[in-house]
Amino acid sequence: MRRSKIVCTLGPAVDSHEQLVALIEAGMSVARFNFSHGTHEEHQGR
Repeated sequence: MRRSKIVCTLGPAVDSHEQLVALIEAGMSVARFNFSHGTHEEHQGR
């Protein structure tokens, strides 16, 4: 059982389902968005 978590901040570079799946397969435990950058419309599209 893995005790540590891998937290990824998802930005414009992760804009496809395939890229998200690759992060999960690489061990990502938690995904977060940084709402300090971008518009509501950009974030809503993710």
